[in-house]
Amino acid sequence: MEVLRRSSVFAAEVMEVFDRSPTDKELVSQAKALCRDYINSRLVRAGVSWSKPECNAPVPGGKLAEVSTILLRLGDELEYIRPNVYRNIARQLNISLHSETVVTDAFLAVATQIFTAGITWGKVVSLYAVAAGLAVDCVRHAQPAMVHTIVDCLGEFVRKTLVTWLKRRGGWADITKCVVNTDPSLRSHWLVAAVCSFGHFLKAIFFVLLPER
Repeated sequence: MEVLRRSSVFAAEVMEVFDRSPTDKELVSQAKALCRDYINSRLVRAGVSWSKPECNAPVPGGKLAEVSTILLRLGDELEYIRPNVYRNIARQLNISLHSETVVTDAFLAVATQIFTAGITWGKVVSLYAVAAGLAVDCVRHAQPAMVHTIVDCLGEFVRKTLVTWLKRRGGWADITKCVVNTDPSLRSHWLVAAVCSFGHFLKAIFFVLLPER
């Protein structure tokens, strides 16, 4: 009961952030909560069973739940356009999933490349799709603990690279504008751009990581 109470209090604090300007720490906490939700959705979809050690981790609720729903919806579109791009990521990068350092370095390398030319919501969605795809690979290869490593890694990347951009937009809720009164063909346009960019990034990262294997 105490664990549930702490989880509920934490979730309430996360929701309260949407009523004011969020701090860096709050934006990172929200990023990680969204990442856990995104990854869990993709694991369920892939039919992969796994145990979640962080059973007391907060799940998106309130406005953050709406953000999570939209993030997943945009991710669905992104993955539908190029279904093979966000699957078997470890194989595409030719990396071992038994080393936390290798997984972390690979994810950060891809993330850095995705945002080399600037930050857009399309690229943010792409980042989450990469994290989820890599997490599915880890669980399938009997490395479920790596899921939490990926979540933490994404949180650290958000802290270093995306927080300032997010604060200028008022936080994660700004992503809702991507689906409000927006022509689906226009959404598909920026999603295609994100997918095409990521496809090139994978090739570039492969050669960046090659000397270290």
